[in-house]
Amino acid sequence: MDIQDIKQRFGIIGASPLLHRAIDIARQVAPTDITVLITGESGSGKEVFSHIIHQLSARKHGPFIAVNCGAIPEGTIDSELFGHEKGSFTGAHEARKGYFEVVNGGTIFLDEVGELPLGTQARLLRVLESGEYIRVGSSKVQKTDVRVVAATNVEMYEAVRAGKFREDLYYRLNTVPLKIPPLRDRREDIHLLFRKFVADFSDKYRSPNVTLDEGAVQVLTNFNWPGNVRQLKNIAEQIAVLEKNRHITAQTLLAYIPQDQQSSLPMRLDNGKKEDFSERDILYKVLFDMKKDMVELKKLVADIIQSGDNVSNYAATHPQILNSLYQDLDVQHIEPQLTIQQPVVNRQDDFHITQDAEEIEESLSLIDKEADMIKKALKKHKGKRKSAAEELGISERTLYRKIKELNLN
Repeated sequence: MDIQDIKQRFGIIGASPLLHRAIDIARQVAPTDITVLITGESGSGKEVFSHIIHQLSARKHGPFIAVNCGAIPEGTIDSELFGHEKGSFTGAHEARKGYFEVVNGGTIFLDEVGELPLGTQARLLRVLESGEYIRVGSSKVQKTDVRVVAATNVEMYEAVRAGKFREDLYYRLNTVPLKIPPLRDRREDIHLLFRKFVADFSDKYRSPNVTLDEGAVQVLTNFNWPGNVRQLKNIAEQIAVLEKNRHITAQTLLAYIPQDQQSSLPMRLDNGKKEDFSERDILYKVLFDMKKDMVELKKLVADIIQSGDNVSNYAATHPQILNSLYQDLDVQHIEPQLTIQQPVVNRQDDFHITQDAEEIEESLSLIDKEADMIKKALKKHKGKRKSAAEELGISERTLYRKIKELNLN
C-alpha cells in the first residue's frame, strides 16, 4: 500500500513532504513488532498514526485499545493497565483484568506516556522486555503478547534529564521514533484541511458551503495554529454553524481566532503555577533597584560637575533626567538638597579641585527599602493587593506576610 492509498483509507489530508515522511515511516514499521514512540504537539493527529501502524500489521485482526495515561489517576493506573486481585485495595470487590491482559495478541496505544508515574514505568519496562506482568495484589507472574505504540507531546529527553522519566524505558520505547509535524510546518496543507472540514460540517448541519476570500486565506495560512489540526477543525465547525454570510473575509476569520494567539511574536509560557517567592528574592530585587539608582545618581552628579551648574538650574533644563530618578515627585517643585560649588583653581599645581559636596542623607536599610517598595506598589494599585503582588513579582501570600511583619496596615 503506497502513501496515497494510506491517506485515502485513513482520511489524511495534505501534501507536505514532512507529512509524507511520517506516513512512510509508519508504513515501513507497521509489519514488524517494534515498539514505536510517536512524538508531536497536542492536536497534531498522533492517534491516527497508531491506527495506521495497527491496521497495516499482522495484528490487525487482534484487539486495539487507546489509553490516555494522563487521564488516569496515579493511584489506579497500575490496576487499569495490569489488573488487580479481589481485596487488593479498598473498593476491589472482585478481580479485574488489565488492559495488557485484555489486548493480548493486539496493540495498545499509550497516549501521553510521559505522564506515567515512576513505579508504573518500571512495570511497563518489564512488559516490554519480557512480556511479563503481575496483577496488583498478586504474586503470580503472567505473560502477554502485546505491541506497544506510545505517544507524547513533551520533550522526553528533557523529562529523562529532570528525573521524571526512566532513561532505560525511554530508549526501549524509542526503538523507532516517529515525529508528526505541527500544522505551522506544513502551511501548504492548512487551506486544504479547512476546506475539507467546512465541507464536512456544512453537509452534517445541512447548511450552505463556506468559501474564503483571498485575505482570509492569507490569515488562515499565516496563523501559527498552536492547537494544530484540532484547533483548525474546531474553528471550521464554529464558522460552518454560526456564520450567516457564507463568504468569509479576513476580518470575519480573525473574530474566531483567540486574541492572545493572533500575534506571531514569541509568547510567554506559563505552567499555571504561582511560585511563592522568598525574602531572598525580594532583597535581590531591592538591591538591583538600588544599584540602578546609584548609577543614575552618579551620572547626574557627573553631568552637573561638568556643566558647572547647580541643581536648581539643572532641574529646570533637564527635568526628564530627574523625573526618571524621582517618579513620585514633581520636578518643578524640587527643593535643591545638593549644592555643587564652582570649581576653583589651585595655582600651585594647575589642577582643578572641587570642594566636597554635601551628601544627601538616605537610608540604606534593606527593610526600609522593602517597606517603601510595598507602599509604592499598594499606592499605585489603589490598595489592591493582588495587583501590587504582581507588580512586585511576589505571591499574594508573601505580600500579606510582609505587610504584617512591617506593620504596613
